[in-house]
Amino acid sequence: MSRELHLAGFLIASHVTHSHAAWRHPASETDYLGPDYYRRVAQTLERGKFDFLFFADLLATPVRYGNDIRVPLSSGTQASATIDPSLVAAGLANVTEKIGLAITKSTTYFHPYEVARIFATLDHLSRGRAGWNVVTSLNQAEAQNFGIENHLGHDERYDRAQEFLEVAFKLWGSWDRDALVQDKASGVFADPDKVRTVDHEGEWFKTRGPLTVPHSPQSRPVIIQAGSSSVGKDFAARWAEAIFEIDPTSEGRKAYYDDVKSRASNFGRNPDDIKIFPSFVPFVGETESIAREKQAFHNELAAPVSGLITLSVHTDHDFSQYDLDAPIEDVVVPGTQGLFDVARRLSVEDDLTLRDIGKLYAQGVLLPQFVGTASQIADQIEEGFLGGEADGYILSAAQAPGTFDDFVDLVVPELQRRGLFRTDYTGRTLRDHLGLGGASLTPAPRGVAVGA
Repeated sequence: MSRELHLAGFLIASHVTHSHAAWRHPASETDYLGPDYYRRVAQTLERGKFDFLFFADLLATPVRYGNDIRVPLSSGTQASATIDPSLVAAGLANVTEKIGLAITKSTTYFHPYEVARIFATLDHLSRGRAGWNVVTSLNQAEAQNFGIENHLGHDERYDRAQEFLEVAFKLWGSWDRDALVQDKASGVFADPDKVRTVDHEGEWFKTRGPLTVPHSPQSRPVIIQAGSSSVGKDFAARWAEAIFEIDPTSEGRKAYYDDVKSRASNFGRNPDDIKIFPSFVPFVGETESIAREKQAFHNELAAPVSGLITLSVHTDHDFSQYDLDAPIEDVVVPGTQGLFDVARRLSVEDDLTLRDIGKLYAQGVLLPQFVGTASQIADQIEEGFLGGEADGYILSAAQAPGTFDDFVDLVVPELQRRGLFRTDYTGRTLRDHLGLGGASLTPAPRGVAVGA
């Protein structure tokens, strides 16, 4: 087979995943404040030869739904309590050897110098396994946590993000690969002719440079993104090397895949250099009946209000003002428009109420659920992979670490038996795992129109 399937695992440094019910599951570990939980998950996924472990992150306790933090905190809604994934990933670099470590950092509430330094450091500590999930942040609560009264508008955030990455690329290139000499006999530490300032002054950022961290093993982290609006997909097509995508239908996933690959071509990029990863939640059983019992048990734990709280966070729109038993209204949201469009589409196609959408959102933020035996789940993965909806998949857990254990122990061997997935790592870096060439520090030009 010319194409190789890629797999990643999804976590938040928190008590939940996409599933808001994960922490309530009797089999879930809830000590997310200590290192052992993350170590166990990372080592399990590495045993399964996964490409990378992906950490999402949010920068505020949910408050958008009814302007109240009491319900999110009492119900354990997503992002009601999180720790810093960059520190978690640094710790995991020391207890893993091959699996990539991808973390989320916002281009809206950090500075390029700080973020470039974090990822160059992580790339060194992991010996070339760092990935950066680029986000523009979601809502007003995050702005206020950073002392900013008004959250930037959707397109402004992406404009800032464009310059942010341009600056970060300059900083990662401020040291040549061979600039660090460390010759004890001569006393030469670094060649000053191979380190340079960047002297950037733009609309959003000003920085002198150089970076204090020498050139890292991958030159820079693998860039990951999850653009779902038209502007977001253009951003992903310009910058991303891996894209995290959510759509509950195969038709939607195929449409997204074709759209982004086409946009990448319009930016002068090889579409094969962007790996698209739809996400799903698996329920694996010795029989299909057992798998469906696992699914039903998990889904019953999901509370609609918890899902609506997170939908409000993601869209930066207060859904507490609507009738829960009416269809979801067609409104313009300032936050993640793509996810709302999916929710709205489901409401119309399946005649779902807002309460129904809240329930689905709490079960896994609209992720599809793959249910069945190892062979049946492998069938679904193979069909999507060969059918043009994915280059790989991101696995999200209904309960952790058990979901990961089941998948690695039962589904991965079946994928390997079919020749879809690697039986061992063939390289050391995250770029190696993804089949990417050397990292360019020269971004694609801005302003390429879709369809050009």
